[in-house]
Amino acid sequence: MTHFDVVIVGAGIAGASLAAEIVPHSAVLLIEAETQPGYHTTGRSNAFWHATYGGPLIEPLTSASLDWLQAPPTDVAEAGFLSPRGAVTLARDEDSAALDRFAAGFAGSGVALEHWDRTMLDVHVPGLRSMWTHAVYEEGCHDIDVAAYHAACLRAVRRGGGTISTSTRLESLSRSGSAWSLKTTQGKFTADVIVNAAGAWADVVAEMAGARPIGIQPYRRTIAQIRVGAEVPADMPFVIDVNGGFYFKPASGSIWLSPHDETPSPPCDAAPEELDIAIAIDRFEQVVDWPVRRVEHSWAGLRSFAPDRLPVYGFDPECDGFFWCAGQGGFGIQTAPAGAKLAASLITGNAPDQTISEIDPAHYAPSRFKP
Repeated sequence: MTHFDVVIVGAGIAGASLAAEIVPHSAVLLIEAETQPGYHTTGRSNAFWHATYGGPLIEPLTSASLDWLQAPPTDVAEAGFLSPRGAVTLARDEDSAALDRFAAGFAGSGVALEHWDRTMLDVHVPGLRSMWTHAVYEEGCHDIDVAAYHAACLRAVRRGGGTISTSTRLESLSRSGSAWSLKTTQGKFTADVIVNAAGAWADVVAEMAGARPIGIQPYRRTIAQIRVGAEVPADMPFVIDVNGGFYFKPASGSIWLSPHDETPSPPCDAAPEELDIAIAIDRFEQVVDWPVRRVEHSWAGLRSFAPDRLPVYGFDPECDGFFWCAGQGGFGIQTAPAGAKLAASLITGNAPDQTISEIDPAHYAPSRFKP
């Protein structure tokens, strides 16, 4: 088969979850340039479900994804992908106004936030240094089993009759009449719709199609797995700085730590920089009194944002049959179920799923960037 209703470029979580949603309605080809799906950002994600992460316009997508991640359809997976964690957003005295603004941004959203004083912090984050005096706690934060979620989506695509082709690098795109012609390293295909789910390469794919680039910018994010000389509770909450200077959480006896870096990068196979790891450790040691014994492992991935830092879902207003599914930034895993349902309804023309019926797709439409 060489003609498909929909060809999705990119088999990370954005492309895989969308393919799983539309495969019951369309003939789908999911292509991936690497030898395995999810090699880049998806496979390197330190993912969590955190309702406040990304801001008030990301929260509706995150909240609409919760039930699906907790209890996916039985034909997708036998169990959910979440485990309870909780999240603490920390602040010092001089940052208390920023913490109040952070909490106020979610007033009326239904997100349950609780202000914690130092007594509560000492119970749940032992070893916290004295300057960290204020916090907002979010009980509903969860760890996400990204690998299991991604694999479940790929299985659903295959079971639904979709085709997944790895080591399939897109070489050219052209449109004739109502169909797209694709030349790839695995042969030529045609399609009615091209979906740009290429992550850091989204603007590259757009240019190949003759569409105007949106300005999707990849940023490098660093994670270090460290061993500390202290007893860290396995159920300790995820800890994040209100000013975006760090986050960390326990992981199987170690700590996963990030300096919350966002270093602009070209699309590439990202690697951690020693300086970023050193910055992460320095900031960590200013938060808790746990001595860092060694760095066990480190890695980096690319998080790609549109100029307004909201995802992009929708048909390009100037390029027929070209659909954007890009710019999911650091919240792409936690919003993927809702994002996939939203994108699927726009592609197929079917009524939106009830879980996303109150989400306004105009917030995420690519037309918002067009002159």
